[in-house]
Amino acid sequence: MKIALHDSEKNNYPNLVMMKLSAWHKKQGDTVEWFNPMVGGYDKVYSSKVFTWTREDPYLPKETIRGGTGYGLSTVLPEEIEHIMPDYSLYNCKESYGFLTRGCPNNCPWCFVPKKEGGIRGNADVTEFLQHKFVVFMDNNVLACDHGLKQIGKLAKMTVKVDFNQGLDARLIDNGVAKLLANLKWFKPLRLACDKMSQMKSVEKATKLLRANNCTPKRYFIYTLINDIDESLERINFLKGLNLDPFGQPYRDKVNTPPTLEQKQLARWVNMKSVFRSCTFEEYKQSRGARV
Repeated sequence: MKIALHDSEKNNYPNLVMMKLSAWHKKQGDTVEWFNPMVGGYDKVYSSKVFTWTREDPYLPKETIRGGTGYGLSTVLPEEIEHIMPDYSLYNCKESYGFLTRGCPNNCPWCFVPKKEGGIRGNADVTEFLQHKFVVFMDNNVLACDHGLKQIGKLAKMTVKVDFNQGLDARLIDNGVAKLLANLKWFKPLRLACDKMSQMKSVEKATKLLRANNCTPKRYFIYTLINDIDESLERINFLKGLNLDPFGQPYRDKVNTPPTLEQKQLARWVNMKSVFRSCTFEEYKQSRGARV
């Protein structure tokens, strides 16, 4: 069979589903290539769309098999594909990617995960998808699951370097968890989140414990959702005072309402670190006028 894969985002960030589909079809003896509307003759076309705001490709055949949150929440991979070693050659990856856990016990109003994946549960052992010296974990709340904590303990005894790219829940970091995380080898900043005011004390406590246990790198990356400007700015300035690196993400609701100009300006000010450290948000807005 001739199989075509279509990554809707086209941003060169590895799509794990595409890599798993590629691996499974190659194992069946099929040929696999990226979708090209000028070629045709495909027996199957798969399209993955992560974000709801990504535009649909008008050249995709009607019979395309579509999946991913951008298309809806019902499509899942069969178990034999979900747990296959990904085909990392598809994106020329230098890191491995996977989920130790699935789901999340929280029900944040902006998040699709609980509805799509359910509550937190163990998903895989790291060896299931590990093929490199660097590994990116895509778990939504790995610290909320005993399986996730056991896997972190296992990773602490390995030579691989890690990145939990969806962030860790600061509310779950006590001294024992901080010690566990301090034993890992990191190749990207440790990531936390401070999306609402109620998380500020938890982030402050977690970073103190992590630093006290010499968890490196000592400068931490903090996802920061931007909705109400005054409230978001208070959180951002609080994080700045803790010598943390906030990363602004303008809020998009589940029906994909575009962020306002001021939300985009605040995110840009936060994320341009040289500007963030050299002027206030009000000064930045005055310099930009009605532009981002």
